[in-house]
Amino acid sequence: MCGIVGAVAQRDVINILIEGLRRLEYRGYDSAGIAVLNQDKAYTRVRRLGKVQELADAVAENPVSGGTGIAHTRWATHGEPSEANAHPHVSNNITIVHNGIIENHEPLRAMLIERGYQFNSQTDTEVIAHLIEWEMRTSETLTEAVQKTTPQLEGAYGMVAMDSTNPDLLVTARSGSPLVIGLGMDENFLASDQLALLNVTRRFIYLEEGDIAEITRHNINIFDIKGDAVEREVVESTAEHDAGEKGQYRHFMQKEIFEQPTALINTISGKINNSEVILESLGTNAAELLAKVQHVQIIACGTSYNSGMASKYWFESLAGVSCDVEIASEFRYRKFVTRPNSLLITLSQSGETADTLAALRIAKESGYMGVMTVCNVEGSSMVRESDIAFITKAGTEIGVASTKAFTTQLSALLLLVTAIGKQNSNINPELEKEIVHALHTIPNHVERALTFDKEIEALAIDFADKHHTLFLGRGEYYPIAMEAALKLKEISYIHAEAYAAGELKHGPLALIDADMPVVVIAPTNDLLDKLKSNIEEVRARGGLLYVFADEQAQFEACDGMKIITMPHVDPITAPIFYTVPMQLLSYHIALIKGTDIDQPRNLAKAVTVE
Repeated sequence: MCGIVGAVAQRDVINILIEGLRRLEYRGYDSAGIAVLNQDKAYTRVRRLGKVQELADAVAENPVSGGTGIAHTRWATHGEPSEANAHPHVSNNITIVHNGIIENHEPLRAMLIERGYQFNSQTDTEVIAHLIEWEMRTSETLTEAVQKTTPQLEGAYGMVAMDSTNPDLLVTARSGSPLVIGLGMDENFLASDQLALLNVTRRFIYLEEGDIAEITRHNINIFDIKGDAVEREVVESTAEHDAGEKGQYRHFMQKEIFEQPTALINTISGKINNSEVILESLGTNAAELLAKVQHVQIIACGTSYNSGMASKYWFESLAGVSCDVEIASEFRYRKFVTRPNSLLITLSQSGETADTLAALRIAKESGYMGVMTVCNVEGSSMVRESDIAFITKAGTEIGVASTKAFTTQLSALLLLVTAIGKQNSNINPELEKEIVHALHTIPNHVERALTFDKEIEALAIDFADKHHTLFLGRGEYYPIAMEAALKLKEISYIHAEAYAAGELKHGPLALIDADMPVVVIAPTNDLLDKLKSNIEEVRARGGLLYVFADEQAQFEACDGMKIITMPHVDPITAPIFYTVPMQLLSYHIALIKGTDIDQPRNLAKAVTVE
């Protein structure tokens, strides 16, 4: 959610800040703002409701400059989207930008009003600005004032403070919301995502939980939660510099759908050879840990939850290991029982998802034999805090509706299933070789799935005037149907639900009529005949069917039923394959409806607050 960019330099930082905000637009936001300070202590703040371009236009109309500055894109939590609620927020000499939610903002606000402070916004962030300003009255430095302020805050925050009387300093604090410092030559930067800074640096420091940092042109000083000075590792980024560009594609989502063959190759590269999974590639102690696994607990949100649900079928049918999958926001707030020799796996594209990260931290204190994360962002909080990390290497994903992160998570999870099954002897060398072959061939199969783009584009017209859609699947294709329904909801705003096809007669059949499209995923497997019976139940009630069917499934089009014949692929990796036409369908429907595909209303890419 929200985006932060900051800079301390000898040169003018306006363009750096605005370009950084542009690179963070994918995170979702409703307003943007900037505050800069020059060596003469001249201070300027500009805020605008709407896109970053609105802010850029405002700055261009009344040019400002400064060597120190902070900028922000806001996703509304407390207070409606408005210019008054946009960041940065100010209290006397103190200017603040903030990601997260301050849960005790109401009593703090009441206390500050009693002290004589006036509030100009509805936000929880303004509370921080006033608190720091109050503490500055008895502090020698801005850092000391921030250190006094943070213990008073309950909730999550990644914040940056600037003092207009000190034009060479930014102070930042992290608790639950990610922040990264970018290192330059006689200049330094910070942001909520390294992508914002790739045009100015490739060297980064990731702040740890509870860290407070002083940033000047020449120095970075970091203090841990106890106030002790600490050193944090400097990481050289390998992220793509042009990841923020769409290139030949109309939308980032479209680009990322078509990047999936390459992303899948990158995910499995170095993890398998011609016939087996390379256990050492999963981590130094991975083989020893995985050999002890008797149960797997997966924690995730949204799309990552759906990939976990799909992998449950693999863990139990292939590796012979029991598997539970739970939504992170539920898991973290209930009393749970930790099973013996249980491996906790967190799934997250960003590695910063607030509920999943909180669940990970709770689980680490709850008797799990190990914690593993499957994640797309090296250096993220989940990666750093897990015993083992599987980096999917999907490349930067900017579209809010996740695509390549989902399919690469599935391939990573299948690799993990194979590794565990190999260690516990439930997967023999012949089956391992079969799985490895399926993984080797899936990038080519996905490439072939993308050739159905034009056919699916023509099909999408049928959905343009519809308000509801059902997606059906059986077995491991039920979670694929769940993901398909989520994609359609996210980007086209059509209400969509997924059902295990066998559940139709237990309620959903009441919804079937000629205005309710029913999309069916129909591979060739042991459940095909039962699925055909479910399809007949829909046909008998006048439903409008769209069946994505394996060429070996022997479906024939008829009144009320369109067949999209798909090539036969290996049953092991077919769930990954069938994901792609579902993504294309949602994309083309949203394109027809004219929605904001890359930045759907009310949504954010990285959900770093509860």
